[in-house]
Amino acid sequence: MHVSPDNPKEMNRGSTSPMENAGDWSAKKASVDQPSSGQAKRARGVAAVDFNVLNCTVCSYPLKCPVFQCIGRHLACGRCVAELPGEQCQMCEHGSGFSLCPIMDDIVSLAMVECSHDGCKSSVPYHELDDHESACSHAPCYCTEARCGFIGPPQVLLGHLAALHSMPVHTVNYGKVHRLLASKPRFLLHGEGDDSVFLLVVGALGAAMVVSAVCIRAGASPSYAVKLWVNGPALPSRAAGRIKWKMEAVTSSTRPGEVVVEELPSFLTVPPAYLGWLGASKAVTLDIRIDRM
Repeated sequence: MHVSPDNPKEMNRGSTSPMENAGDWSAKKASVDQPSSGQAKRARGVAAVDFNVLNCTVCSYPLKCPVFQCIGRHLACGRCVAELPGEQCQMCEHGSGFSLCPIMDDIVSLAMVECSHDGCKSSVPYHELDDHESACSHAPCYCTEARCGFIGPPQVLLGHLAALHSMPVHTVNYGKVHRLLASKPRFLLHGEGDDSVFLLVVGALGAAMVVSAVCIRAGASPSYAVKLWVNGPALPSRAAGRIKWKMEAVTSSTRPGEVVVEELPSFLTVPPAYLGWLGASKAVTLDIRIDRM
């Protein structure tokens, strides 16, 4: 059974704003394909189905197995039923108990919907749609520039930032060390092989420089690790003039423009002595390595 919302949570590539009421489950309807069975020849048809049929009457979210039904035919998730006073239906006038509804378990398991994100061809169970779209690799991300309303998937945003905002882009090969000159507050890194997009951000912490990285995406899979090295003069506490830093799990963000490097879980700190050694430009030469875990 395939379900297609009339008004899906759609985001056109390169659009400037998301559609309204993206999370309004009750306003949606579905079309259900009726497949032929056995050897009998039956015409295929489409039947309109109100999404309220597939929503829990207690939490209003999509039903999840096991599904329960009361005498008044109200449907609810097993978790919701367990939280009701005396497990009694609150919609029935005098209350009534719930019992398992195996046929609805089958319907809920078979009701498939397509991801509404442009470029994603995945179909998932209706009750998993919200989780899928919130972590989908094609989920829209926002431009880093405050006055720009561009929204698009990470790969499209990469092209937008490079073309319209002249943000530097460097292609990186996973597992290899690349040398970059950090002369601007933001750099884009394009992962070769899986088209992942990373943002290298540079900030200040007192007189020191801080550097870190985020992955521009909605989800957290696959996982990446980042290593950074900066070279400078030999300090009294450090025989070699090299500082190393490693982030085991790179943070993800759909709003890279709001990322503040000092607020990230960890970052590389470049001491003032290194910056003075670099001269007036304060441009730091960084060695970076990204590993796909």
